[in-house]
Amino acid sequence: MRRLSLVIAGLAAPALVQSAFASPALAQPADPHAHHRPAPQTPAATAPPAVDPHAHHQPAAPGAVADPHAAHGPAAPDPHAGHGAPAASQGTPPPVPADHAADRIFPADRMAAARELLRHEHGGMRWTTVRVETAELRPTSGADGYAWEGEVSWGGDVDRLVVKTEGEGDAGHLESAEVHALWRRAIGPYFNLQTGVRQDVRPRPQRTYAAVGIEGVAPYWFEVSATAFLSNKGNVSARIEAAYDLRLTQKLILEPLAEASLAASSDRSMGLGSGLSEIEAGLRLRYDIQPELSPYVGVHWARKFGRTADFARAAGEHVQDTRAVVGLKAWF
Repeated sequence: MRRLSLVIAGLAAPALVQSAFASPALAQPADPHAHHRPAPQTPAATAPPAVDPHAHHQPAAPGAVADPHAAHGPAAPDPHAGHGAPAASQGTPPPVPADHAADRIFPADRMAAARELLRHEHGGMRWTTVRVETAELRPTSGADGYAWEGEVSWGGDVDRLVVKTEGEGDAGHLESAEVHALWRRAIGPYFNLQTGVRQDVRPRPQRTYAAVGIEGVAPYWFEVSATAFLSNKGNVSARIEAAYDLRLTQKLILEPLAEASLAASSDRSMGLGSGLSEIEAGLRLRYDIQPELSPYVGVHWARKFGRTADFARAAGEHVQDTRAVVGLKAWF
């Protein structure tokens, strides 16, 4: 009888286990392989409606207004909402800032004094410069010659007072000498306008001239000047000069230079003919011991033309002259 009860219990155990797993009320252990199995199907009566990815491509029902964003959930913000037409009135724009913004805070007289002090300390100074362009000896087989050209200037970056002199001679004979008193004004970064008077000391008779011209640095760093003169006798003349520094090394410089003199009319008492009267040219090789001091050697050539040459021949003078030179260029 006991053996019969054990058999009946063994046969009933599978059925009890199967009914326990089938009942939702009983807790089920976690299945490690649950994510590999398809999800159980929800009855149609309780399942949420499926989203149709092509719903926005289907025509709207008759009489209904189609919403282009209805299938995509709540409406997204319009990225172009801030780029529409401007409002009818946006107010007056603020004024353009002026150069002197500090005038809004500090009194105008105090700011004017501060700007004047700044200008004086950063470019408004006055200083003196002495330049010796030419101080040279021209030795020859006969009487040795000499020549000079230089200036002293005082002022600022824009306006300067200039006194310059130049001349030449030989063996105690002063052939020519002149002095200029000029006002020089900067008319740009590279050029100056200069005007004033010129006084000839030699040759005689002496002449006084009104002078006006321009000088500066042309493109490619050519130093140029052109000056017109009107004498107290009514004679008009002009002088054009050019020079260029060709740097062979940082300290060794080859400088070609030229000067041409012209006259509108003849002045026999001065030995000056109309047209191109004289050309002087030279070539100097100088060495910068320092930027302010440069000795040089070179050659100087001069020739008279036209009526000026005729006057020189009549006076027993040479029309053309070529000489070696040795000299010094300096400034301080």
